[in-house]
Amino acid sequence: MIVEKTLAALAAAAAIAAAAAVSVVAASFALYAVLEPRVGAAGAAAILAGVAALLALILGLVVARKAEGKHHDRGPEAHDVGLIGKVMDLAKEKPMLAAGVAVAAGIFALRNPAVLTAVISAFVAGGNTTPPKR
Repeated sequence: MIVEKTLAALAAAAAIAAAAAVSVVAASFALYAVLEPRVGAAGAAAILAGVAALLALILGLVVARKAEGKHHDRGPEAHDVGLIGKVMDLAKEKPMLAAGVAVAAGIFALRNPAVLTAVISAFVAGGNTTPPKR
């Protein structure tokens, strides 16, 4: 069910991207057809290239501004969350590294099921034990 929904979403995204590409090509062709009688073929192509570059610049600035807004300083109190918090922060900052570590851990767990069993039992038993008295 999840795979089917994911595939449907990917198909919808591909259809939207194809429609956008067709629209851009059609608009470019129409602009060229309007400009060509007035400024010639070379002039129309140059103006069209300039318009495309201007649109790419505007789109790049909008995307950069949105990306800039997501990186905000959380302050020092948000970083005192312990080892798990540090690992989660690292995974958010470097998702490819986190994915690689997850794949390596999965392969290691498949090759060494005894280690996987020990880790799972340690997590399950971790809440049931009492800390040593000092």
